[in-house]
Amino acid sequence: MHSKFIQAGGVRTHYLEAGEGDPLVLVHGGGAGADSRGNWRATIAHFSRTRRVIAPDMIGFGLTDKPDPAGYLYDQPGRNRHMADFLDAMGLVGVDIVGNSMGGATAIGVALDRPDLIGRMVLMGSAGLPIPEKPSPQLMHNLQYDFTVEGMRRVIGGLTAPGFVPTDEMVRYRFDIVDDPASRAALAAINAETRKGTLNYAEEQLRTIKQPVLVVNGKEDGVSILPRAYRFLELLENSWGHIVPHCGHWAMIEAPDDFNAAVERFLTREV
Repeated sequence: MHSKFIQAGGVRTHYLEAGEGDPLVLVHGGGAGADSRGNWRATIAHFSRTRRVIAPDMIGFGLTDKPDPAGYLYDQPGRNRHMADFLDAMGLVGVDIVGNSMGGATAIGVALDRPDLIGRMVLMGSAGLPIPEKPSPQLMHNLQYDFTVEGMRRVIGGLTAPGFVPTDEMVRYRFDIVDDPASRAALAAINAETRKGTLNYAEEQLRTIKQPVLVVNGKEDGVSILPRAYRFLELLENSWGHIVPHCGHWAMIEAPDDFNAAVERFLTREV
């Protein structure tokens, strides 16, 4: 797995790359301490056996640039533009893409704005619809993150099913990656926009998406609850669903074998 950088629309963008073959793009979620490595380590290891896997850090996250919020708006349209710029910079067209949570909303946004860039799409615990209407208690652990190690444990607890025990390494990794002034400022700005509901799309827009879509959701996801997954399935014409039991918002981490098998089956099936 190689760590690389590329200019995407004037933004120095970090990404991980591994394997050879048809490209597969993985887009992480927006929780405190999120980045491509922490979110997708097991997924990259699995799919890089047969595909060229590319996992970027979204703007404001990981090792990608974090513009000063005084001059940059950290809203969903901005993330959509940055991701489209990244795919353009990488020379990717009609690429298969997997998005978790905010990363799912970003994949949707690119599919709406630049449908030529997106092939098959996996939405896992995806944002994009105002269900529930208000941030859940589980999501509030992230929106109210206090930049402490114990606060990070609460964030992870809100994102996973009861009984999931994070390793100390996971907690520390996510804590360290957001423990600097630029990361803190970016996260605060991102969370402020999230509270405004800018991750959501109109249902009429979602109905226009024609790409094949797999909707994956943890049965015990308190952030992206099951009714949201069901509504995606109703709105997205060419969609399949996969519900993971005993799983919260992080199917790729909580149930990696189940998640990888479902995604691989979808990506390789005739549609």
